[in-house]
Formats: sequence, structure tokens, C-alpha cells
Amino acid sequence: MFHLKEGDKAPDFSVSDETGKMVNLSDFAGKKLVLYFYPKDDTPGCTAQACSLRDNYQSFMGKGYAILGVSPDSAKKHVKFQDKYSLPFSLLADEDHAVSEAYGVWGEKKFMGRTYMGIHRTTFVIDEQGNIERIIDKVDTANHSEQLFS
Repeated sequence: MFHLKEGDKAPDFSVSDETGKMVNLSDFAGKKLVLYFYPKDDTPGCTAQACSLRDNYQSFMGKGYAILGVSPDSAKKHVKFQDKYSLPFSLLADEDHAVSEAYGVWGEKKFMGRTYMGIHRTTFVIDEQGNIERIIDKVDTANHSEQLFS
């Protein structure tokens, strides 16, 4: 399913965050970025993943990383999710899945016998030059920060 691989140039994007501000990949030039795609705000796995990143946010900052979450939820849902769990990083509202499609994480999923389109939980670590340094497609939601630091 993934057409991107480690070493590839990360696809540029321009999408609004939870405040309506436009965010572009180029905003992070010269910085390292953890860009994580998740299916839905305030669901058990997505909450565990976001809280793992939140709980280790200072460590990420200390290592020079910014963090962005991406899901097809609206900015309004993102604000509720951020407020409920005190998330210190921005969440991008990829409602038309343009960013998810560019990164190859939007596709067919199956759950309880039902087939539907959605985000395949995946994290991309992007280096200071905008290249993909690492792709994690088998995300351990409760221990995601440890996965990233290993």
C-alpha cells in the first residue's frame, strides 16, 4: 500500500490545523518532524497514541522534533480532542484526505466484516531537509513514543 519509502522526499502539504491556520511541510524546514496519521479523534487506540506522544512531548522537543497529528476529523473535533487530553501539538484536519492520499495511508480497511475507506495508522519521521527518515506502519499505540525513540 505504501508508495513512499525511507529516503524519499516527503510530499509537501498545505492543510488547516485545529485553529484554522494553514500548515505546510515547508514550515518545518530545518527541523525534524513526527507526522503521525491516525483514524479518528477520541477513540481508544488514537487516544492512547496521542497521550503517549503528549507524555513524552518535552523529550521530543529536547531532541529537536515537532509533532503533527493528521486525521480526517474536522478542526472542531480536533479542538475537543486536544482540550480533553491536553495535547500540546497541532492536529491537522485532512477532511478531503489529500494529505493522507499523498502519503499513501488512505485506503480500504476492514473491521468486523465491514469494508470502508480510512486512514491506515502510520507515522513518518521527516528530517531537517524534508526527507523521510523513518516509517512506522505497525504502531504500538500505548508505547508509540518508545517506538520512535528506539
